[in-house]
Amino acid sequence: MRIDVITVVPEMFPPVLSASVLGRAIASGALDVRVHDLRDWTADRHRTTDDYPFGGGPGMVMKPEPVFAAVRDVSDTGDDEALVVLFTPQGQRLDQALVRELAAVPHIVMVCGRYEGFDERIRELAGLELSLGDFVLTGGDLPALAVIDAVARLQPGALGDDRSPEEESFSEGLLEYPQYTRPAEFEGMRVPEVLTSGDHARIARWRRNEAIRRTAIRRPDLLAGAELSDDERAFADRVLEGLE
Repeated sequence: MRIDVITVVPEMFPPVLSASVLGRAIASGALDVRVHDLRDWTADRHRTTDDYPFGGGPGMVMKPEPVFAAVRDVSDTGDDEALVVLFTPQGQRLDQALVRELAAVPHIVMVCGRYEGFDERIRELAGLELSLGDFVLTGGDLPALAVIDAVARLQPGALGDDRSPEEESFSEGLLEYPQYTRPAEFEGMRVPEVLTSGDHARIARWRRNEAIRRTAIRRPDLLAGAELSDDERAFADRVLEGLE
């Protein structure tokens, strides 16, 4: 998978891209990330990427010329057409289902906004407008890093155990079950007995029920789309009613 990032602050990316899971995924070839300075596509000696908004108002707006030129250059690889992602608070909210879709795209071009936003004509380039949630950041660079991290974890070989993403929060529309490690007792708090029983079928049932319980308590809105059997949905209803 190849990801091209277009930004005016390329220095933000190397420390994150070289660390931990991302660093290993890139080093192994599971992920190819290339960060580009938008100023390389400007035509004036000041390398200007923004200008005052027509009609007045505060702040500056990103100019269309360098963005169009940059996107066209980095998209032209001779392979399948790249998906251009524009980060904006007005975009579709990111969730794990969308992360899975993005992880299967061979080539993504991410355009990171700054200032007061984009010239509206830049939206014509986008195959997807994306937001992390209902809040505003200084630019699209942190959201881009978050998406890169999320899709990297789903690339084959990126994690030590390829089963790991299958059991995490949101993988089946549920939050993840509680996790414990040694010691078995800490400051009077004991690990649930079932987890030390060695009975794998019983452990699997407990984990599934605890995932449903945690989701019902913390994110009941997820239950409508979760993959639950009739018995599991009845259990979730009892949790919601305070009966479990």
